[in-house]
Amino acid sequence: MKIPKKLQSVFWSADINKLDLEKDKNYIIHQIFSHGNLDDIKWVFDTFSRNEISNIFISTPYKDYRKSRFYFIKNHIINLKDKLINENRYVKNTPRDIR
Repeated sequence: MKIPKKLQSVFWSADINKLDLEKDKNYIIHQIFSHGNLDDIKWVFDTFSRNEISNIFISTPYKDYRKSRFYFIKNHIINLKDKLINENRYVKNTPRDIR
């Protein structure tokens, strides 16, 4: 199975033709969760097992989520609301020094 061409915009820094579903699954799952739409997220669940998705989300933090997106994915998409996960390992912080 290949990554659909419609997902290229989610992987703006990579060529989807060079991504490997097995070797690059951590990047693929997190990139879609942090930047994709609901159809893209559905593709993740059609491509990978729920157990694999949960394990990757928990064991390989990816610091590129906005706070609201992190909690939406964690609590509602993956259903890990009862699991304590350190948001600082996922939520990107872009403080700006405006003086």
